[in-house]
Amino acid sequence: MANNGSSSRRADGDVGATPSRWRFFRPSAGTPLAAAGSMSIRSVLNRLNSSVDASGTRPVVPLGHGDPTSSACFRTAPEAEDAVVDALRSRKHNGYSPTVGVPQARSAIAEYLSRDLPYELSPDDIYLTSGCVQAIEIMISVLAQPGANILLPRPGFPMYESRTTFSELEVRYFDLVPERGWEADLESVKAIADENTVAMLIINPSNPCGSVYSHDHLAQIAETAGELGILIIADEVYDHLAFGIKPFIPMGVFGNTVPVITLGAISKRWLVPGWRLGWIATCDPNGILKETKGAVPQIIANTKEEYFKKILDLLRNSADLCYGKIKDIRGITCPHKPEGSMFVMAKLDLSCLDGFSDDVDFCCRLAKEESVIVLPGTALGMKDWVRITFAIDLPSLEDGLERLKSFCERHAIVEA
Repeated sequence: MANNGSSSRRADGDVGATPSRWRFFRPSAGTPLAAAGSMSIRSVLNRLNSSVDASGTRPVVPLGHGDPTSSACFRTAPEAEDAVVDALRSRKHNGYSPTVGVPQARSAIAEYLSRDLPYELSPDDIYLTSGCVQAIEIMISVLAQPGANILLPRPGFPMYESRTTFSELEVRYFDLVPERGWEADLESVKAIADENTVAMLIINPSNPCGSVYSHDHLAQIAETAGELGILIIADEVYDHLAFGIKPFIPMGVFGNTVPVITLGAISKRWLVPGWRLGWIATCDPNGILKETKGAVPQIIANTKEEYFKKILDLLRNSADLCYGKIKDIRGITCPHKPEGSMFVMAKLDLSCLDGFSDDVDFCCRLAKEESVIVLPGTALGMKDWVRITFAIDLPSLEDGLERLKSFCERHAIVEA
């Protein structure tokens, strides 16, 4: 008997009716959920990589991602690798661990973070997560409640916006000011906050801006949040990757002014994003939040300061090269020299360039013609900007920036 499409054969051999429509949830085009997925960094980078000319002979220069391990010069410390090997061979960590993390690891992270604080964190203040991404997911889920809103920086890390969309937590944006080293516009913070605001996010050192906040600016942020009665989520996954004149200062220093929830990971400072080990730290010495309701120890203890100094020197040299090269490219300006993290934001002047509709078009054609990947600012809430990663070996970085310059020169509008 012919199959007319009205029935199907199940795995057990019985024929059952084919449903007229499947009932599992799929976000419709144009909905916030669909938009959040389409503009994630991963989806944008996939689009750019698909634009690369497969017949090209030059290697692709990846200046758009956040994973420095693609370059051999950015390798984790041998002590970190040895610690993982020792932990595996000990056979002590093959079973289930406590939900909040192994006690020894929580103690080590509490001690590590306390080095930079005027008070001591306890292991009970630390909750281990599967990378910083899970830490973000947990915090957004905890804060989401009917009618609540959260203040996010623009530009920022799009994972926060995606998670708030899934949790139905309203997002309100405050601007970072490039002319002031990407400092937060605290007047705009005060203007958009209301009685339903639950928290504000600070990313320091900044992804995507490459800025590092001063002690004075962090104090102003804490005072503003305290006045508004909201907690601060401090994304410090790039902690201590500061190579400019300003040192890294954790937001938790101001925990006596305002409760701070710090999100961190070993992924960036130790250059092991694939290990997926992050944490949530409650920096709340006054107990305000309470009133309202393996290998980690060795990795932290045994890694030598010389390793961290070497990585900072690499990043500083890469940042200097990147900033200097961008200054020589017509149609692209960099308002602030990067001082931390692994990124720099640069503004496109499309009036100087011929035939580009926006930053996404610019980046797709750059990938196609030059096999160079940079991230369009639209993915970060900044249209007609680009984010450039400089955590890559210097020859590849220089090659990629020279290709970028050649691309802009080729598409420059010739003045009459």
